[in-house]
Amino acid sequence: MKLAVRKVRLVMHLLYGMWVIWTRFSRVSAQQRLELNRAWSVRMLQLCGMRLVVHNDGARLDEGALVVANHISWIDIYVLNAWRPTPFVSKAEIRKWPVVGWLAEQLGTVFIQREKRSDAKRIMHELANRLNAGELMCVFPEGTTSDGLQLLPFHSNMFQAAVSASRPVQPVCMMYEDAQGRQSTAPAYIGDLTLGQSLDALLRGGPLTAHVYVGAPLAPGADRRLLAAEAQASVAAALAALQDPEARRSGQIADRTQQFIDAAASNPQEPLTGSDADLTRHA
Repeated sequence: MKLAVRKVRLVMHLLYGMWVIWTRFSRVSAQQRLELNRAWSVRMLQLCGMRLVVHNDGARLDEGALVVANHISWIDIYVLNAWRPTPFVSKAEIRKWPVVGWLAEQLGTVFIQREKRSDAKRIMHELANRLNAGELMCVFPEGTTSDGLQLLPFHSNMFQAAVSASRPVQPVCMMYEDAQGRQSTAPAYIGDLTLGQSLDALLRGGPLTAHVYVGAPLAPGADRRLLAAEAQASVAAALAALQDPEARRSGQIADRTQQFIDAAASNPQEPLTGSDADLTRHA
């Protein structure tokens, strides 16, 4: 299918999402809104030439948890919502994006002005209140997107919300795989790419598989920096496991992740991300 036609279908789907929110959200229950969001997000992935595979879903928490994930692309949000709809913390600029910004706002996104230090404190209090109310919230603690080949350091600020609310943290890892079984960087929204250029790269890079690994919940503890380090280690271990084609093919991602976690505990100097050689092997 031609690229232009696929883009038109995506725009129509975005407009359909606006129509659903405008006409149906006020008349249905909170659970029904989540199901509508999930169904819409699943279709969004399909239109982008992407399927979703979730690993270790039995560890999933469904209320009162701070979800933390690595961040590769704008499509990450729809991947996570296709798994389990969760409000996000997002940069304030997204609120100005046509259609997408309005949709994000209606779905409970919390927008942060990163250039203002005082805004981080405001967001932390809002997150703590929403966690105490039993809500889920998702943050990307790397603070920006990457190519997904390895993690950027996790910032600890937002982890204070979990500490203050005494609510658990659930680490989640995403990785994109191409049709040849290799990790794909096509979805990456980095550098000087515009949103349009990023969309073109994603559509041309398909078909893709979005892998989501659900990590074991972490107790909040009393130290946000320690909590951030634990979450980073968990996501890094999951990424290393997902980058192993044999683990993906055999479905032993959880076992492989635990091996990386155990190895890191015994040798904290050993990097947790997969090697370049791992990324070139086919599944």
